[in-house]
Amino acid sequence: MTAAGGSYPVIIVGGGLHGSSTALHLARAGVRALVLEKNYIGRHASGVNAGGVRTLTRHLAEVPLSLASREIWLSIRDWVDDDCGFEQNGQLRVAENDEDVVTLNERYATMTGLGYTHEQLIPADEVRSIIPAITPTVRGGLIAREDGSADPYRTTRAFRMKAQSLGAQFIEGVVVRDITREGGDWVVTADQGSWRAPVLVNCAGAWADRIAARMGEPVPLEPVGPMMLVTTPMPHFLEPVVLGTGRPLSFKQRANGTVLIGGGRLAWVDRDQEKSELDFRGLRAGAQTVCDLFPHMKHAIVNRGWAGIEAAMPDGIPVIGPSSTQKGLFHAFGFSAHGFQLGPIVGRITTELIMQGVTDLPIAPFSIARFQGKAAN
Repeated sequence: MTAAGGSYPVIIVGGGLHGSSTALHLARAGVRALVLEKNYIGRHASGVNAGGVRTLTRHLAEVPLSLASREIWLSIRDWVDDDCGFEQNGQLRVAENDEDVVTLNERYATMTGLGYTHEQLIPADEVRSIIPAITPTVRGGLIAREDGSADPYRTTRAFRMKAQSLGAQFIEGVVVRDITREGGDWVVTADQGSWRAPVLVNCAGAWADRIAARMGEPVPLEPVGPMMLVTTPMPHFLEPVVLGTGRPLSFKQRANGTVLIGGGRLAWVDRDQEKSELDFRGLRAGAQTVCDLFPHMKHAIVNRGWAGIEAAMPDGIPVIGPSSTQKGLFHAFGFSAHGFQLGPIVGRITTELIMQGVTDLPIAPFSIARFQGKAAN
């Protein structure tokens, strides 16, 4: 890439879904952002996750954001001129035993007590009517009927392309080397040049803690690599996304017949080398869960597996909001392997914070200040 530079109203570091969504929302508001991406858009977690569009059993702090994001998902084509492969087939968390039944009953009681109605308990016979192929020993489930799934890489690319069509600029292959302050501007420097803007947005994923640390906001971020498996095409047997309760599982069948198996089992990762290595013992445990719930899956043929590098926070929820130390700096990272569904609303929130200084959604639990004095060495 040749030398480059220039001034922009906003610079976004990181071109995954949250960075691309922020660029789109800014562009819709008439603000031309620059997105700097060290690889290509969707290279890591944003492009290779399970694609769950899930409000079901979210952390309580995330529920208002997740429901607001679902409203965007339901009209996603209007936003990005692409349906992103979104299928509204629901998500269903199943109970395999008495302990799981208690867990789901307690969750339902909590949600109804807070006035939420999008999660519904269903008995075992209804689970089996929705999913005839599931083991007859299943004990019941908790369902969010308006949930679904989408194609992660296609979604991230669609947000990027729409933002770009409205004036945002994306530059790939740019590794940020330094970020300094000159007057009221941030100066972002890479091997290819430097750019400046009064507003900087940190959407750097598993590398975002390094930017935060430069700003006096160290956080205990852990790079993780959630693993995925996909089978060869199988006859259609599944509509909703199936989640485990006592055992980690995310299980869905795509329109082309392939079955995607995930659930948060982790690969070995080296974020400096941007490499991951699958943990086959973990994959075996996931496959066993699948075969226990769907006995016919013992005959499935695994086609390939992969892991995308993601940022996990110790409390399992992201950092979203303004810097606690620097004016004109905003963070959106640490989605802990469940940030895909939140992508559309995080872009809106960040844009509102940049342009108005406030958002109508409750983001106090996601403040970076919660980690003051708790960062890893």
